[in-house]
Amino acid sequence: MADHIPSDLKTALRARFSDAPETIPEGAELLHSMAARSSCRSFRDQEVATSLLDTLCAVALSAPTKSDLQQRDIILLQSGTQRKKLANLIPGQDWVAKAPMVLIFCGNNRRQRLLHDWTGLPFANDHLDAFFNAVTDAAIALGAFVTAAEACGLGCCPISAVRNEASAVSDLLGLPQHVFPLAGLAVGYPSAPPSISRRLPLNVTCHADRYREPALRDAIGIYAQDRAAAQPYVRQRDIDQFGTGAGYTWIDDKTRQYSHAERETFGDYIRAQGFILT
Repeated sequence: MADHIPSDLKTALRARFSDAPETIPEGAELLHSMAARSSCRSFRDQEVATSLLDTLCAVALSAPTKSDLQQRDIILLQSGTQRKKLANLIPGQDWVAKAPMVLIFCGNNRRQRLLHDWTGLPFANDHLDAFFNAVTDAAIALGAFVTAAEACGLGCCPISAVRNEASAVSDLLGLPQHVFPLAGLAVGYPSAPPSISRRLPLNVTCHADRYREPALRDAIGIYAQDRAAAQPYVRQRDIDQFGTGAGYTWIDDKTRQYSHAERETFGDYIRAQGFILT
C-alpha cells in the first residue's frame, strides 16, 4: 500500500484507476486532494476545533438538496460518553470510540410533514419517494462534509454500521418519527498518511449514453488481481467458514462479506419511523 500522498492529481488518479485520464485539464489540479483521499480509522490525540466543525457543517449543508426541501440533519456527538455508547452499539468498530469527533448524518422528512400540519395542506407523497429523497439529501451532505474536512487536513471514515442497530441508535439520539440515521462519520487528524485504495476501472463504472457491460467479468477479474498485487489484504474474512484462500482478492472479500445477511430489520425500523415504502 502507498505510504505517502501522491504529489499531483495525475499520480493520484493513476494510483486509483488502471485507465486514469492521460491529460489533466488546466485548473483541475485543485481536485488533487479529492483524488488522493482515503478513509481514516486512526487519529492523533488532538481535538478538532468547534469553530472548524461548525464551518464544515455549514459547508456540508450548503450542498445540493432535492427541491430545496433540506431533508438532512447532522448530530455531533460532542460527549465522549455518547461516542462510547455509540461504539458499544456497533461491535467490531472499537476504533470509533477513539475518534476525536463522531457525527451522525440523518435523513429528515419530519420537517416537511410539519409544514403540511401547520399550513393545512395535504401531504400527498406518503410513499417510497419521501424516504428516498431524505436518504439522498443526507448522503449528499455526508459526501460534501468529507470533501470539505479532508481539504482542511482532517481524516474521515463513514460508519454504515449505525444502521445495524438503527433502533438503538435512534433511541440514543432521541430521533422522532420520520427522522433516521443514514451513517456515522468519524473525524479527526490522521495519525499516519493515508493509503489510496484502487477502484474499479473507469470503463466499468463510467458509461457514455447507455449502460454497458463489455467483458465485465474479465475486467473485474483483472482489477481484482492487480489490486491484490498492489494492495494485498492484511486479513481474510471468515476463515472459520471459508478457509484461507491463496490469491485472496477483492472479489473474495466482497462475496464473503455479502454471504452473510446484514441489516435485515432496517426496513422494519424505517416503517416503525412512519415511512410507507411502496
